[in-house]
Amino acid sequence: MKAVGTIFIVLALVIGIVPQFTNCYAQGRTLELANGRTTPMKCFFTAEAMLAVAIPMLAVGVLMIINRNKAALQSLSVLGGVQGLFAILVPTTLIGVCASDEMLCNIIMKPTLIFSGILAVVAGILGIVLLSRSQPRLFADKAGHN
Repeated sequence: MKAVGTIFIVLALVIGIVPQFTNCYAQGRTLELANGRTTPMKCFFTAEAMLAVAIPMLAVGVLMIINRNKAALQSLSVLGGVQGLFAILVPTTLIGVCASDEMLCNIIMKPTLIFSGILAVVAGILGIVLLSRSQPRLFADKAGHN
């Protein structure tokens, strides 16, 4: 499970860092409102929301590495997969990105988040499958008794 936990950590870093540098606001682009004020585009808010996805996913990865309890690891696998699902939903459905296909958020951020989210869902499923195939560890096994 350490491998799955490491995958979640790497994906959390990608999900948390990439949007911070590939949103339009980070590139100096904003929307000008009718009253002359400016506001960030949708991709800025997607980047902010991805921090709320990445931080719990990072915690899931760390907990998967240090935990040995099968039930806890299964729950963490499910949670990591759900976080991956949100990494897909935020830029595609929940908040979205800019409408122009030529914007950096559409070229880099959105595909990166979708791909990372898919990998997180697969890692969560992989964790569940691996744990369901493994035999439960008894305390006697750890002590060397059969």
